[in-house]
Amino acid sequence: MLSEFSLIDTFFRQDTHSNAHTQLGIGDDCALLSIPSGYELAVTTDTMVENIHFFTDADPAQLGHKLLAVNLSDLAAMGAKPIAVTLALTLPRVDENWLRQFSSGFLTLAKQFSVDLIGGDTTQGALTLTVQAMGIVPNGHALKRATAHIGDAIFMTGKLGDAGLGLKIKQGYMHKDAQEALNRFHAPLPQVDAGLALQGIASACIDISDGLVSDLGHILKQSGVGACIEWEKLPFSSCVKSYIEQTGDALMPLISGDDYELCFTVPEKLVHCVPDNCTQIGTIEAQLGLRLLKAGHIDTLTAKGYEHFS
Repeated sequence: MLSEFSLIDTFFRQDTHSNAHTQLGIGDDCALLSIPSGYELAVTTDTMVENIHFFTDADPAQLGHKLLAVNLSDLAAMGAKPIAVTLALTLPRVDENWLRQFSSGFLTLAKQFSVDLIGGDTTQGALTLTVQAMGIVPNGHALKRATAHIGDAIFMTGKLGDAGLGLKIKQGYMHKDAQEALNRFHAPLPQVDAGLALQGIASACIDISDGLVSDLGHILKQSGVGACIEWEKLPFSSCVKSYIEQTGDALMPLISGDDYELCFTVPEKLVHCVPDNCTQIGTIEAQLGLRLLKAGHIDTLTAKGYEHFS
């Protein structure tokens, strides 16, 4: 059986670094990163626990991809360029086939975004996966949640609710076009490029990890404003539209998590600068709270997405 250190060497040590910021990676007590003058370091951490964040039968390669993706999504929401990550694995046992697939999914996505795995830890216990991700952003240009203003337009990248539908399918809902939704649930693509493009354009930003209502709600609360979103403008895929038609469950795409798209606000004078692949879905208002305009009627949205300990 592989020891802790041979496990690291076999599956996670990288022979070369992907970016110039990594001065020292795996092998010493600490890694060393250089931060260029005029930049700040953005740091985020996410943990995924078996049977809480992923199913026992989760594909290891997809799990490795998703674990890294959710952390890169946090950096994207701040407009930060990802440079390095650390990985902590708590494993019930050493399963070399599982580790081979997991590390492949993890490192393939890391290579796609020129991210170095520079350290971490391995222990024995219930399957728990933790990543700390680090990125750089020019001084004073980080995208935050507390800086939306009345009159700003609200935009989002991509489509809404596909990952939530993927979860419904995993739980037994039958859908003829299941694969697209399952792919979005199992292997989301972090919107790193979009986050970088929004520097100097977006006034506030967040990633949609716990559902649009909850995550946009964080911007509203921290900015001291309200908002109205328009149902007819929300970007739904054909499979989500058919789900709503079949079930009448219009709330699902608004409160389901795991989309990992970006929701952001933009001053009116900069709306023309927003990338073409983004959709305007509403407006920031003075009246507190979040409202939905649908078929000429305005209703208050109070439902929340998933919360631990709730």
